[in-house]
Amino acid sequence: MKRAMLPLAIALSLASLTACQSQQTVEPVAAEITDQNVAFSQFSTNFIDALWLESPTWALYSGFHKYDGILKVPNAETRQASLAFVEAQQALLAKFDTQSMTPAMVTDYRLIENLLAEMKWDIETFKSWQWDPSRYNVSGGFAQIINEDFAPLSERLRSVTARMENVPAYYAAARENIHNPTLEHTQLAIMQNQGAFAVFSKELLDQAIKSDLTNEEKALFANRFNKVTIAINEHIDWLKALESKLEKQGARSFRIGAELYEQKFAYDIQAGMSGKSLYEKAVADKNRVQAEMAKITDKIWGKYFDTAKPKNDKVAIKQLIDKLSAKHVKRDDFVDEVRAQIPELVAFVNEKNLVTLDPNKPLVVRETPAYMRGYAGASISAPGPYEKSGNTYYNVTPLDGMSDESAESYLREYNHWILQVLNIHEAIPGHYTQLVYSNESPSLIKSLFGNGAMVEGWAVYTERMMLEEGYGNFEPEMWLMYYKWNLRVICNTILDYSIQVNGMTESQALDLMMNEAFQQRAEAEGKWRRATLSQVQLTSYYSGYREIYDFREEYKTKKGDDFDLKAFHEEFLSYGSAPVKYIRELMLNK
Repeated sequence: MKRAMLPLAIALSLASLTACQSQQTVEPVAAEITDQNVAFSQFSTNFIDALWLESPTWALYSGFHKYDGILKVPNAETRQASLAFVEAQQALLAKFDTQSMTPAMVTDYRLIENLLAEMKWDIETFKSWQWDPSRYNVSGGFAQIINEDFAPLSERLRSVTARMENVPAYYAAARENIHNPTLEHTQLAIMQNQGAFAVFSKELLDQAIKSDLTNEEKALFANRFNKVTIAINEHIDWLKALESKLEKQGARSFRIGAELYEQKFAYDIQAGMSGKSLYEKAVADKNRVQAEMAKITDKIWGKYFDTAKPKNDKVAIKQLIDKLSAKHVKRDDFVDEVRAQIPELVAFVNEKNLVTLDPNKPLVVRETPAYMRGYAGASISAPGPYEKSGNTYYNVTPLDGMSDESAESYLREYNHWILQVLNIHEAIPGHYTQLVYSNESPSLIKSLFGNGAMVEGWAVYTERMMLEEGYGNFEPEMWLMYYKWNLRVICNTILDYSIQVNGMTESQALDLMMNEAFQQRAEAEGKWRRATLSQVQLTSYYSGYREIYDFREEYKTKKGDDFDLKAFHEEFLSYGSAPVKYIRELMLNK
């Protein structure tokens, strides 16, 4: 409450200074400011309510369960309704005067403005609903209802029953929508829809039969369950036929080109610079980090080799990294080792007093569900602000599906040192911690409409911050591997822009990742695949990291001896998942 009142009090004070000779001038300004903020607060509440009705699956992922039983059919009528929603909300938004609103309210205004514009752009301009078959997969929403214990089982099963009704129509509409797709997204759609049967399994059917549902409800559940199974199998068969056709006749390129890339970058990243500018910045940073790695290599070369260090710095760095990478966990112990490291990270953060961790917010390390595999080896699935006490899942993909050669390459990439950095990034104090704080933000807008660059940037920032504070005891090997990891973040941006805009080939991409960023082949090949399936998202890590780290150094200079790292972290995180540029403005203008 005090945070909300402070900017208003400042605004009123400034108004009185500019109109000190006329009390009548002050009062209308104060009333106008108050009315604008109260009105916008009410608009925000109404907007969220309307959005969840418009996007019930998004609501479900956010922990709002009123519309769990609704699965929208993605047809032309639904798209037109979405455009009508956007236009109506934009008209309401345009009525506000941002000059008469508090800075925190203006930030919420900008977030809603950006969201609505992107929704419209995605339907009318980007049109991924036509060329990306992987957009169509019902598994996630059902898994969220089934796996999360937010309500009694019978209540959740009733939502599943209602939601299953539209599955056949959902996939029929998907097939109507798909036009001139990419081969890569078609293949991903096949794999992930095959993974749907990890959700629609015999165990789920047995669970329903043994539940407290009435006999009539159980019969309806079983009937719809069978229709869902048929619908998914029919869709997979259709996708396989489409895949065969695309392989023979050729397919649309997965590259979106410069114009669409810059538009998507502006909506997704909100960094105040173009995608091309960030790319150029990343190229410069790559050279700087490689120079730091060369210094460390020169320092510890004799510890690991009896031979002379190669004159070519990159060759020497690669040889040393290859030597160190042999130290890694056993293949079958990969997930267990991740699980074992989490308490160690918690202990370090608490000991160094870096940020307050809430022991009542569970973090569960689990094997990545089948329907989520094929995109990233590790990820976080967090509850939304409506169910703050729900589990946060750290999804780690086991290596049992890999050949011995691929598994060894993967383990060398996530070696003894880098596996620790990965866990910092994904869990403590990275994604898990940030998302817990985001759910506690007093602004639901800032929590719900998270900026990917801020979310990923925070996770990358914490990697360096932890090492700066002594994690790893300043071991040069840890710093060398950190720089290797950080170089991957930098090269993600170079890679994404080069592939989507400049036409970088697979061989050029592998050369960049393996010889410039010193990655293992398995990791490089996986990243190439990811870069063909997504656009812009890979730049969010570097963009957000640079913004956060640079802002911290700026804030440290401003505060001088009064700077407190923990206080900085907790205030920064208190603004939800807003873009860094807005958080910076709010913290500097307090």
